[in-house]
Amino acid sequence: MSNTPNKHRRAKFATLILVALTLSLQSCGQNTEKKASAEKTKTNQTMNTANLDTITLGGGCYWCIEAIYQRLDGVVKVESGFSGGTMKNPSYRDVCTGNTGHAEVVQITYDKTKTNLDEVFKVFFTVHDPTTLNRQGADAGTQYRSAIFYRNDEQKKAAESIIADLTKAKVYSDPIVTEVTPFTVFYKAEDYHQDYYNQHGSQPYCQIVIQPKVEKFEKVFKDRLKKD
Repeated sequence: MSNTPNKHRRAKFATLILVALTLSLQSCGQNTEKKASAEKTKTNQTMNTANLDTITLGGGCYWCIEAIYQRLDGVVKVESGFSGGTMKNPSYRDVCTGNTGHAEVVQITYDKTKTNLDEVFKVFFTVHDPTTLNRQGADAGTQYRSAIFYRNDEQKKAAESIIADLTKAKVYSDPIVTEVTPFTVFYKAEDYHQDYYNQHGSQPYCQIVIQPKVEKFEKVFKDRLKKD
């Protein structure tokens, strides 16, 4: 009888150890699962990044070009900004003076498994006039010039090739004046310039200038629109 309390204590202690071991094993299993999941996510992100490419284009007002590429299937990000000039960190007001050397551009990141450089350029030469020097419609100045800022030989060759093909086919009555130049730096424009058409579609400029370009794109590339 005198050993009964000790037996109870030993049994209780053994139960506590069993519970502790069970929780420890569960925790190890959960940590292993979490680690495996994190590694899988990291691998997928690396694979996805490997499928991405970026090109910087100037085709007049960046609000117009941004709105169009946002609707192209395969494009994952479009940012409005400035490239091609000498001033560091220019503001929109700086660029509007025409003295910075910068062009209004869009920086386009796209998934190469869903679209390609050839299609990106086809859209570009469809939605703006590459024959008007430093002008798109009523927007005039060097900041509105037609420009392709290439990052590698592939982009350079593709740009030169499509310009040569368009010239040979006499698609335009006037010579193409699109600038093909090495990319150096991209300065993102102020926040209120980003996603402009989607945010301010009812404004006169959007209705009169941007909307017709978007409608033209949607008509010509109707099979390549994002499915929202």
